[in-house]
Amino acid sequence: MSAAEIASRRPRPTIYKPNGESNSVQRIAHRGAKREFPENTIPAFQRAFERGADAVELDVHSTGDGIVIVHHDPEVRIDGMTTAAIAGARWDDLRSVDLGGGASIPTLEQVIAITPPHATIYVEIKGAGIERLVAQVLASARVSCAVHSFDHAAIVTMRALAPELPRGVLFDGSTPDLEALVGRTGARDVWPHWKLIDRELVTRTHALGARVIAWTVNDRRSAASLAALRVDGLCGDDVREFEELIA
Repeated sequence: MSAAEIASRRPRPTIYKPNGESNSVQRIAHRGAKREFPENTIPAFQRAFERGADAVELDVHSTGDGIVIVHHDPEVRIDGMTTAAIAGARWDDLRSVDLGGGASIPTLEQVIAITPPHATIYVEIKGAGIERLVAQVLASARVSCAVHSFDHAAIVTMRALAPELPRGVLFDGSTPDLEALVGRTGARDVWPHWKLIDRELVTRTHALGARVIAWTVNDRRSAASLAALRVDGLCGDDVREFEELIA
């Protein structure tokens, strides 16, 4: 059975939206199944879909020769002694780096290629000035994709480059002026750290026509509490923590 078939048979927890329509809370694998495989790698994403993830969340940078790759940090450890800045490296110099267990750094295109048709990829823009390259890769994607970032200026840029692409804004520490932020970025998704989420934040966000995606949620009790607040998505390191949720 394929990853797509396994994922499609998983029961999906239910929440109830403000408009009264019943819908599924999206289960999003943070950098894939990172508790089982090196994060942001093909094996991690494949296992996440096998575990029932509706979506994966990943981080992107661009190499010096313009390849959008999936990696969290701006540098890559080439071996035990040497690190290389992604922005100054060539893809050919990074593609064979072993991240553990034979897993390597994938390109964004490679992740898109192994994503089941029903699933979503949430792309966090990490590298500076890479918005156009990201937009070009996602323009040809055959699965649902969206972008988000802590760099809200990057999301404003994405709005101009690819207005049809769903956008999101990340924040932690404190809650920004949601009305101004959503208005400026045209964000569909608001990504607060899960500890910032209360009923008022969810209500305000939904009133703006936006969705709330909680990160990083890593235990069942917190996931259940957030589902009861009617968040739209739960992003965590192991999507098995989101099984059997009932709003």
